[in-house]
Amino acid sequence: MSIQIDFGRDTEFSFERRLRGYLGAVARAVGVGPESCTIDLDTPVSAYVALDWRLGRFPGHDLALVWDEAHGWAAALEDTGGEAVVLAYLGGEVLPQPRAVVRFLAAVRAGDPAVGTLEAPMLREAGHHEELLGALSAA
Repeated sequence: MSIQIDFGRDTEFSFERRLRGYLGAVARAVGVGPESCTIDLDTPVSAYVALDWRLGRFPGHDLALVWDEAHGWAAALEDTGGEAVVLAYLGGEVLPQPRAVVRFLAAVRAGDPAVGTLEAPMLREAGHHEELLGALSAA
């Protein structure tokens, strides 16, 4: 009997579990449940959190938080075709604490013109998920 250990698969399994936990913590912090969240595990890994709010200046569009492993969090509007149109990127860290995402979202909702950045920050290269495991454990 032989056992083959595939460390790459173990890393991806751990990464996915921890990312789901982190996404759940962010969702709870902004006041929505896990049913509002999706994860796409293709490269770059990304996530979507549907919110229960609309912005007064964009009344016909749903507000969402979007995340990917290269650019981090962004506030976005869902257009009529279902695509997310980014309003602002949080920047800073690819996996900030949930409370930082809450503060960012509050500033977006308040219409703070100084919140985030319009240009997507390159926070890291996609892939190499073992680099994110420690940050996901701490978040």
